[in-house]
Amino acid sequence: MLRIGLALALLGSPLAAFAQTPDYGADLERFDYPYPVQWFETRSQGAPVRMAYLDVRPNAEPRATIVLLHGKNFCAATWGDTIRGLVARGYRVVAPDQIGFCKSSKPAGYQYSFHALATLTAHLLDQAGAPGKIVLVGHSTGGVLATRFALLHPDRVSKLVLVNPLGLNDTLAEGVPYTPLDGLRAEEAKTNAASIKTYQQRNYYNGQWRPAYDHWVAMLAGQYASKRGDTVREAQARLSDMIQTQPVAAELGRVRTTTTLIIGQTDNTAFRANTAPEAIRANIRTVPQAAETAVKAFPDARLVRLDGLGHSPQVEDSERFLEALDGALSR
Repeated sequence: MLRIGLALALLGSPLAAFAQTPDYGADLERFDYPYPVQWFETRSQGAPVRMAYLDVRPNAEPRATIVLLHGKNFCAATWGDTIRGLVARGYRVVAPDQIGFCKSSKPAGYQYSFHALATLTAHLLDQAGAPGKIVLVGHSTGGVLATRFALLHPDRVSKLVLVNPLGLNDTLAEGVPYTPLDGLRAEEAKTNAASIKTYQQRNYYNGQWRPAYDHWVAMLAGQYASKRGDTVREAQARLSDMIQTQPVAAELGRVRTTTTLIIGQTDNTAFRANTAPEAIRANIRTVPQAAETAVKAFPDARLVRLDGLGHSPQVEDSERFLEALDGALSR
């Protein structure tokens, strides 16, 4: 605990942050999750893979099963407060780490796609004994995945909730230049605790910062600091390529599931807009801006605006987020 506390304190110093980041392992082997981790083992693209997931149940028969899908800079652990609140409300909650992320496998040469991740998630739910209809909640990149899952498996999703999702607009079409994989690898080579914190403070939290956020910065940076850090960087580069090339903006009209968009309004995230020419950078819509248009494209969708909250409302204000989620669940 002393070592972890020291590392978190040093995150406040951008120069010292990466050098002092604890080595949590490329698969977060030494980072504790708030609930026991379970495993789904299978084969994908000719290689053995395994997915970590949390499966937390209430004491009584659950009202429903809610599946929580994390974003690119998040893990199943980041849903800890949400899981606690939902279980207290009588729901069973399943929260997986996707392939390429966190505690799950990061296979060499893996061709990441939201179709592949959605298929693996469906198989994981089969093993976990959740083959029926689920409530699907996706945050950030997990929102793209949740939308893809609902398109591929409409009969398995009773409600779709998207929390500050990416993919509601095609940022390449809006002027963000395509970055080849080698360029993404070069960017990942520069990633450390200081750069993670700077990015999140600017884009996720509207320039604000709380000490509690350092825990999540350490979680991510602790993977990069591991002996297999290059494996993490390669996976993250490939995942960024997936995100930039596979938005769901053009397919929202095909989503048959009742959908709620929960959007923190101070979110400045516009995926890779910083690489666009400065003259057109303002044309790249942020997540809240894209949501205003996207909600009209879904056949049955409602937009819930959370003023004063940013990209991660479930982290910034878990109780207020749970109230918004309650409203989505009661639709």
